[in-house]
Amino acid sequence: MTNGPTFADLFQSTTSRKVMVSVRTLRSAVEEALMGHTRPELEVVLGDELKLNWLQPDSPKDSSYSKRELIRAYTPDWTVPQLVGLARRIVDEHTVYTTELQDLLDEYDRHGGVGSPAKNLIFAANGPKPELVLRDAVNNDIEIVKNAEYCLVFEQPIPADGLSFARLIEWWREREGLTDAEDREVGLALHDRLGASIGANPVERLIFKVYGRRYKRHGFGIPALIPQVYLHYDPYTARSRGIPRKPLARQRMDFLLLFSDRQRVVIEVDGQQHYANPDGTANPTLYAEMVAEDRRLRLTGYEVYRFGGKELMKPDAEDMVSVFFDELHQRMR
Repeated sequence: MTNGPTFADLFQSTTSRKVMVSVRTLRSAVEEALMGHTRPELEVVLGDELKLNWLQPDSPKDSSYSKRELIRAYTPDWTVPQLVGLARRIVDEHTVYTTELQDLLDEYDRHGGVGSPAKNLIFAANGPKPELVLRDAVNNDIEIVKNAEYCLVFEQPIPADGLSFARLIEWWREREGLTDAEDREVGLALHDRLGASIGANPVERLIFKVYGRRYKRHGFGIPALIPQVYLHYDPYTARSRGIPRKPLARQRMDFLLLFSDRQRVVIEVDGQQHYANPDGTANPTLYAEMVAEDRRLRLTGYEVYRFGGKELMKPDAEDMVSVFFDELHQRMR
């Protein structure tokens, strides 16, 4: 077994010494940061402390694995966002890590990704809006005091490698007490519950349906498509504030994909209400609010993709959306 790229391989040969952030350089830096553990210690770090899943079901964990092979067995085919998420946890939770790893994270942060991990994930409301209070404003701990039964709350930290449908299934299984059910059965129940938050909206349902086919094709390990995710929360109405419009636009995102704990993709479906009055006449104010919110989201590190409702009503809409998701997943590798 080779020891992987050298320190010099992690950098471009330019005068600026710009760090090359790639799967190869990230994997090498992660491995070097973890190689200081003994073989027994490393298994505990990977499985218990970093809570990574063993992804070699046909091959038991035994002493035949070298330390490097063990790390790679826990992280096969991981993408850049997934490795970045793992690197952040190593830096945040371990006292021993390499300068290369921190340099790679610094370079990555200069070019994308949200600057801090997710703290609250409230989604899939299928009834009245939840009412929230800050239980501890110092720690940003929130509590739903009304209508909690109509929404879902993923209260666990977002995993370093993103929130996959498989992780969401594990959470749903525990939440619903489905201990003896198979993954497929639990997954279908969760999928139905998520779909209930979309309602009868045909264009949003089309996106949800097309993405659902990806689970069959690529397995449950891909990022979950999470519908109706709360982005802003304002307990007051515009009328109660005495203003014509609420100060926070876009209370909920149509869909959210978490490719890592900080790599977040928002998908929005634009119906007429996003840019026109109820009578169909153009409303420049609505449109301006929409694009201003897009700018704000992008500047904080989110990626935003929009579909026009009209294009999702074309005969080839399902194929078009399927190709989009193929290209998106390829881009995020």
